[in-house]
Amino acid sequence: MKLVFQDPLFSFQTLRVIGSSYYGGADIGECLSTVSRIKEGDFESWYTEWHRTANRIHKYADECNSLKRTVSAYQAYLRASSYYRAAEFFLHENPNDSRILDTWKDSVDTFQKAARLFPHNFKEIEIPYEGTTIPGYFYTPSSEKITDGSSNNKKILFRPTLIVHSGFDGTQEELYSQSVIAALQRGYNCITFEGPGQGRVIRKQKIPFRYDWERVVKPVVDYVLNNDLEGINPNKLALMGISMGGYLAARAAAFEDRLCACILNDGVYNVFESFVGRYRKTPLESIMTSNNADLINVVVSVSMGMNLSARWGYAHGMWAFGVDTPFELVQKTVDYNLNGISEKIKCPTLVMEAEQDESFPGQPKIVYDSLRCNSKKYSKFTEEEGAGDHCHIAALSLANQRILDWLDETMTI
Repeated sequence: MKLVFQDPLFSFQTLRVIGSSYYGGADIGECLSTVSRIKEGDFESWYTEWHRTANRIHKYADECNSLKRTVSAYQAYLRASSYYRAAEFFLHENPNDSRILDTWKDSVDTFQKAARLFPHNFKEIEIPYEGTTIPGYFYTPSSEKITDGSSNNKKILFRPTLIVHSGFDGTQEELYSQSVIAALQRGYNCITFEGPGQGRVIRKQKIPFRYDWERVVKPVVDYVLNNDLEGINPNKLALMGISMGGYLAARAAAFEDRLCACILNDGVYNVFESFVGRYRKTPLESIMTSNNADLINVVVSVSMGMNLSARWGYAHGMWAFGVDTPFELVQKTVDYNLNGISEKIKCPTLVMEAEQDESFPGQPKIVYDSLRCNSKKYSKFTEEEGAGDHCHIAALSLANQRILDWLDETMTI
């Protein structure tokens, strides 16, 4: 789905921001005004204009907050957070660029200001992880409590809980408009977190991605079950991974028996293919699947100079995976596959696919076919539905409807 820009990467990232408008993460007019000022294919122009819009909406949010206009304030803070996230997106070619940390902090700060004004409950959490902590947010639909008829005997309403994490390039602040608010509307608790390679964990803690994501999810589940989080039903925990998170969540679910459901949005079987797939059935395939570091680095460098998606994808990948060269990145991704792993998943699993997905084409069906769990469902989203793009970012209402309808049904089994 092309929007404003001819370049597919710029078009998709524009659609990504605008798509969040359904749940208040953006305003369409603000987005269109911003991108109209951006020079096609120019990463600096992208940063400048999104940052300019973010600052303007941030100022408006502060003014509303100072006047105790709570709803206007949190709505504006939420949009500012989205725009700061978008501004920072293309900066990772230079990991030492100070704007990465500064702009990310602005995105987090404005989101947290919004969250403290939300009409539902919000809590920042720190989850113990291998001698440090990883950040998370805990949301509940409200502070509602029910009684058994006695004014002296209140009972907490225990709810099912959806744990959500992103993938290759997302932040947990973005997850609010993408997934959290829809889950809250259905009466779910929701927990988001960032692990190695993501959000704060890569930007401040400098901890890169790891393939064995079960070692990240286990401490998260431990925290959920062993801390005083209101209204957690320990028998109704579901996990959803988005984008490359479709691989990560599947890997975790294969080794985490305390999950009662898993959602792969979308299914990812082999991350290695996302980096070498563009070279399949070309004369360069034998180079990209070899161990020739020098040639791979040359091939990728040329590709990065000719193609914006390759330029951004490899640059961000080297930063988030903690490597210095394209060859090292390609080698790192070899372990990120579900061969012999997805068969171990026991809980009911929903595998989603986008008809026009260019990131992991064809992989969701491979994941689905490999599953051996007793209950599984495959859901394909089409271009005709307006949902054919990666992770269905232009059709979040439809995507959440299908996810949560399936989860509602699964939770009652």
